Amino acid sequence: MTTVLGISAYYHDSAAALLVDGRIVAAAQEERFTRRKHDPAFPAHAVEYCLSHAGITAKELDYVAFYEKPLLKFDRLLETFLAVAPRGFQAFRTAMPVQIRERLFQSRDLKTHLKGFDRRIIYGQHHQSHAASAFFPSPFDEAAILTLDGVGEWATASYGIGRGNHITLMGEQRFPHSLGLLYSAFTYFCGFRVNSGEYKLMGLAPYGVPRFVTEILGTMVDVKDDGSMWLDQSFFNYTTGLTMTSAKCDALFGGPARKPEAPITQREMDLAASIQVITEDVMLKAARHVKAMTGATNLCLAGGVALNCVGNGRILREGPFERIWIQPAAGDAGGALGAALHTWFDLLKSPRTPVPEDAMQGSWLGPSYTDRDVQTFLDANEAVYTTYADDESLCAAVADLIAQEQVVGWVQGRMEFGPRALGARSILGDARSPNLQATMNVKIKFRESFRPFAPAVLKEHASEYFALADDQDSPYMLLVAPVVESRRVTSSDTTRKGLDQLNAVRSDVPAVTHVDYSARVQTVDAARHGRFHQLLSAFHAKTGSAVLINTSFNVRGEPIVASPADAFRCFMATNMDVLVLERTVLLKTRQPRARLIDPAEALAGFHLD
Repeated sequence: MTTVLGISAYYHDSAAALLVDGRIVAAAQEERFTRRKHDPAFPAHAVEYCLSHAGITAKELDYVAFYEKPLLKFDRLLETFLAVAPRGFQAFRTAMPVQIRERLFQSRDLKTHLKGFDRRIIYGQHHQSHAASAFFPSPFDEAAILTLDGVGEWATASYGIGRGNHITLMGEQRFPHSLGLLYSAFTYFCGFRVNSGEYKLMGLAPYGVPRFVTEILGTMVDVKDDGSMWLDQSFFNYTTGLTMTSAKCDALFGGPARKPEAPITQREMDLAASIQVITEDVMLKAARHVKAMTGATNLCLAGGVALNCVGNGRILREGPFERIWIQPAAGDAGGALGAALHTWFDLLKSPRTPVPEDAMQGSWLGPSYTDRDVQTFLDANEAVYTTYADDESLCAAVADLIAQEQVVGWVQGRMEFGPRALGARSILGDARSPNLQATMNVKIKFRESFRPFAPAVLKEHASEYFALADDQDSPYMLLVAPVVESRRVTSSDTTRKGLDQLNAVRSDVPAVTHVDYSARVQTVDAARHGRFHQLLSAFHAKTGSAVLINTSFNVRGEPIVASPADAFRCFMATNMDVLVLERTVLLKTRQPRARLIDPAEALAGFHLD
């Protein structure tokens, strides 16, 4: 037995992933254990989980791989500060003590955490790790690879080709020119948190008009035909300061950046629409260039920009590739997995046989809890519950509750790896309800009302609701597709603009239909999703609808729940109606009132995202 532990840490979304003889056996993000969203610290809890799941200790590991080269990253930071000096001294003074401590002595720090591991640590490059995470778990024996993010060491994007057990990277874009940093700069300017709020910007875009595209492309950004880009650094501040944009952006867009939590104006909606249009254009141009350079018929994607599911959907529909596959943990957390896979295949030359679906196992790679674990916890907390004897009776009962517009917290099996809840740690509702989108956003998630919810749909019925080919999978909620014309409802009120469009019914599944008739689709199949597929099937049999709302089980600013304790606390602090922990069902109306938690108290424990 050969074991490889991959680690990502010290920037955001730290994580650990473990391979045993090349098979992915465990992977988790540190935030799920510490309850600190995007936790950047060494993933001590995630490592402990991975080792425990495999029944080994750190001393028994054969290889440990880190997802980037710390000294090369330090070189980029130091060279950047020197190039702009004396500007940026405040940023230099803030960043360098941390960088010296974490980068120059990183091997020592890693081994301090990995008690007993005394071998050399392998350091791959950041985009090499992304590329490995994209290609090696994919179902393809050969595929083009495209990675897009903010920045690793120097690279901000890369492309290449994977064949069998080897990846060849052929080109890269270098810092400070970066699609990911450009998108994050607009995330910041629109008042959202960088490395956290980018998905809000994507969700806000359909409410706006892309009226700033000409100004952005005419002044700030030059996009080439191959998808590479040049950013005029006088509009940005990320190389010299502690913010993302400069005063020139304020002048260009008619005022300073929106303050966090301030009202969202039409300007922010239009900025979001504009940068989304540009991002999609860059992604399509890059995909076409990669096709021309590699000749491959399949494409694999990773890096934080690959979480832009609207852009992914356009590559699928309009791009030159027959099939695409996207790493579900596409951001830095997935770098831990990529580092391990790069070691196993590229460095150790291990043979590879692609798994026909993919090797991510639905991305259900985290910890799980037994019915006994659940009941022991609930008894200790004086909860009132019902336990069902089998999956059939459980799913029938829960389907009945969802059909009554009850909102259900659903915790089943192994926790998801990556930023999406995929039916293991989810909040579920009836997509046919015109009221649930607002109810779930405001009263349960405690988040902005404009944010859309994703549909989970039985794979065998997906094309009846969304413009997807019959054989197109989207198990990881990373593709946006239009709602089919036959299910759309055309509003007679054409005067609504901006956020006033929010509550208009647009289809017969209104709770998951965005204002532009799009949806971020998750297809659910029996092989990957087990009991979740069974629940959807029971709901379909009862109602004729094959679609549920599926959103992550958390409140705003909180990581997705991991344990029964996390789930119970979230349930008792929100207006959620039902909690399902494995085969155990709790109704809010039957719980002792003394156990209810003040929502303000629950939210106070988390920083707003």
